[in-house]
Amino acid sequence: MDAVKNILFALMWFAILGGVLGAALAFAAKLFAVKVDERIPKIQEKLPGANCGGCGYAGCAALAEAIVKGEAKPSACVVGGDAVAAEVAAIMGVAAEKTKRMRAQVMCSGTAEYAKKKYVYEGAPDCIAATKLGGGDKLCPNGCIGLGTCVSVCTFNAIKIENGIAAVDYEKCQGCGKCTEACPKHIIKLIPYDAAHWVGCMSVDKGAITRSYCEVGCISCRLCEKNCPSGAITVNDFVASIDYDKCTQCGICVEKCPRKIIWSDKAQKKIGVTIDNEDFDPPRSKSNKSERSN
Repeated sequence: MDAVKNILFALMWFAILGGVLGAALAFAAKLFAVKVDERIPKIQEKLPGANCGGCGYAGCAALAEAIVKGEAKPSACVVGGDAVAAEVAAIMGVAAEKTKRMRAQVMCSGTAEYAKKKYVYEGAPDCIAATKLGGGDKLCPNGCIGLGTCVSVCTFNAIKIENGIAAVDYEKCQGCGKCTEACPKHIIKLIPYDAAHWVGCMSVDKGAITRSYCEVGCISCRLCEKNCPSGAITVNDFVASIDYDKCTQCGICVEKCPRKIIWSDKAQKKIGVTIDNEDFDPPRSKSNKSERSN
């Protein structure tokens, strides 16, 4: 009987001690609690929740906190666009800023038909892994490897591999920039969503060298640069690029390019490289012409 009493007595003291310690912990939690600005959860609720990192932060929660702290603008969410920017600005009590939607563009036209290879790659299906072996299997050091590292990081399923190179679905692309960071060749660029033209080559070699490894590579002839009435397209270090702030979308550069690698959205409305383009007929060597004719 005494043993039972001792057990009950011990249990009673354990219960009392547990209650005291629980109350102390609750008091300490309340005393030392970090106050969360009520605007943070409200802003996070308005954000898309994609956690894509396009804003430069780890995720939507981190962006919401940065906005409240004044470290990021209410319009920082590239996925949300004007609608989300307006809602976040209203929570912050400031005027909403207009956002500029961007899209990813693969600056390469070297599909399997036109880009020459130096070996047959049979390693891991990853562009970064392939670059460890002589920069990849293509002769062009700046050509799309086409193994889909960009595809694997795209949160919005906006990229796929077509005929040996990556292609972007503009309607799905949110311009987060994950693919631009993942590409080991750095040939995926963010351009304005409504951009009418782009240069489908990032070769940094002279024309003669570019011709030796790609039938459609830019040869730096500068005809696009010389004929652009607004000075929007320039060739620097053998690479042609478009200044979209100057571009009037006149299309003269498209007409003048002898290699036919300045692309127009009229040629491709959804998938943005050399996919399903019936008008694409680049100059080929005589040997290649005869091979295809046979």
